[in-house]
Parts: sequence; structure tokens; C-alpha cells
Amino acid sequence: MLIYVCVSTHGYGHAARQAAVLIELHRLRPDWHLVISSGVDETFLDLVLRDLPVSRRTVRWDVGMLQADALGVDEQATLRALQKLEIELPKLVQREVDWIRQQNSPCVVLGDIPPAAAELARQLEAPLLWMGNFGWDEIYGPLGGPFLAWADKATSAYQRGALLLRCPFSLAMNWSLPERALGLVSADPEPLPSDLEGRLLADGRAKVLVGFGGLGFPLAPELFTSWPQHQFLLPAPKDSRQYEQFHQITNVLLLPESIRFLDVMPFCDRLLGKPGFSSFCEAMSCRLGLHVVERQGFAEAAVLMDGLQRHADHRILTRQSLETGDWQLDQPLQPAAGTPLKVGGAAQAAEAIRLVATNTVQEG
Repeated sequence: MLIYVCVSTHGYGHAARQAAVLIELHRLRPDWHLVISSGVDETFLDLVLRDLPVSRRTVRWDVGMLQADALGVDEQATLRALQKLEIELPKLVQREVDWIRQQNSPCVVLGDIPPAAAELARQLEAPLLWMGNFGWDEIYGPLGGPFLAWADKATSAYQRGALLLRCPFSLAMNWSLPERALGLVSADPEPLPSDLEGRLLADGRAKVLVGFGGLGFPLAPELFTSWPQHQFLLPAPKDSRQYEQFHQITNVLLLPESIRFLDVMPFCDRLLGKPGFSSFCEAMSCRLGLHVVERQGFAEAAVLMDGLQRHADHRILTRQSLETGDWQLDQPLQPAAGTPLKVGGAAQAAEAIRLVATNTVQEG
């Protein structure tokens, strides 16, 4: 059995949650051929997939929304990219159809959540599953104008699936499909190198994990010195000048590229970042308090922020507060309005995929 996963290139969160699902699916069926297909950076895939035996195919299946920075979008650049990809997709799909057929194996296609996965599944005559918390139709539609045609195309593609695996923090996704609701989708934390774990345990200050996704966000180094009672964990900057600036700050610990945020979360008290599906799932699974910066121009952000307030202890920051260092780390967290979300979404998704593959492909 071949499970072919088309992953959005929009951001790292889609790849992170599919890595969690593939880990669980490999536990269920170690004999199956798992494939992840995306344009996401290979270094990040190395980080989240670890030693999992997964074939990789480099395909940019969608555009999503091109971002001006971690908190803003570029609508005109997005439209240009959509038009360019529309021209390239037929060849890309045909290339992947040919490769999959060469594997001589029954196939199930899972989309998270590029509309083009529908055309791949159609040509293969393979079952198509969707997994996500939104579709691009719901992102493009509110933007109006030329985005409406792209929204309509996406809706038509999504309606061709056999099953929707609905993640938490979801938009409507009214595609007239059977559904399976999932809990928080996250992998499990792994042990840290002993030297790093020792440093974290030896420092008695409150620990704050700082992350703004693949693009990052340029916070001034001096802002961290305003919070001497806190130790901040940051991904190490790739720029050597920035690295030296942050390395000299006594309450900043730079994390090497080989360390996942998820693995240091059990040692942390709070997370400072933007609205993001995977970071929310991971942080809530580890019971971190979340200090989250408001984000404009992206429809998913509203449901993420609503879910944050319902299910996690939190504080909400403005962009100005972020940029001036007013991070409210000395303030108590606002309690969740409701109950915590259940964990185990990755295992639930893997079991649903197993059932579809077994019942539809092998017996159908």
C-alpha cells in the first residue's frame, strides 16, 4: 500500500502535523510505503521526520498566501504566484502520476490541503482524503475580487474527496463530505541531548520559548534584556552577525537547528509567538501558556485566536506590544473559557487512513 501525502507549501505547520500522522501510521503499518510530497524546506522535513522511512517528492502543490512577513500577507504577489502555478501544475501532476504508477502499488492520496491533490487522485483513480482546519477557498473568498475565482476552483476540488479529517481550530469547510473530528495533532516530545537538558534544568528562571514560524520575526536583541527574570529559548539565527548579537545576551539560549521546539516545550512555561496551528497543538499538548500576537489579513487567524481563548491559558498581544517588548510575561495568564482539547489527533488520523486504505483499496 502506498500512502501519498500532498502537503501545502504555505508554511511549516502543514508538514509538522503530517509528520506526526506519518509517525503514527508507520506504527500501525510499518510495511506500507509512505510518501510526503511538498515544496517545504528539506532541512525542516529532516527535523520533523527524523529517521522515519518516508519517501520524499519535491512538488509545490499550492501557493497559499505569500507573506510579507510572519504577521502579514502580500495579496498581489499571491495572485501572480497562483497564475504561474496554474500553468505549471499539469506537468507536475503528470510527473507524479507516472512515478506513483511505477511503484506498482495500490494508492491512497491525502491532501493537506492543496486543491491540486484532487486532480492527482482523479488521474490515479485513487481514494482521496483531506485533512486540515481550513481550505484555501475560505482564505481566498473573503479577499474578494480576483481571489473569488480561485476560491471557487478550490471548493470544487475539495468536494471531490471521500473523507475530511477535520482538525481543531477549523473554519467551516462545507464540502458535503463525510467527516472525522480529530483531537490536537502533535507528535510526542523526544529526549534532549544531555548537555542541553542539564542547562535548562540548572537555570531556575521561568523559560519562554519564542517562535514565529519559518519566516521568523526580527525582534531587537535588547528587548530580551528587559526581562532578566526569564530565560528565552530561540532558534539560532543563520546570519552570523545576528547570532553574535543574541549569543551575548545572558538570558537568551539559542537552540541548534537539530532541536525541535516540541522537544523543549516540557521544560518551558510559556510560548511567545503568532497564531499557528501546529504551535498551538504542540503547546496545548504540553500545557504551555501562550502569549500570542494578533495577526491580520488571514482568515484562519480568527478561528485560531477563538480556539486559544476557549481552550488554553493565554495572553493576547498587539503587534506594537511585541515590537516594543511589552510582552506581559509578568502578568498572570488569562484562563481558558472552556475545557482543554483532547490530545491524540495524529493517531486518530492514522487509524482513519488505515481504514480507508484497507477497506476501499484492498477490498473494493
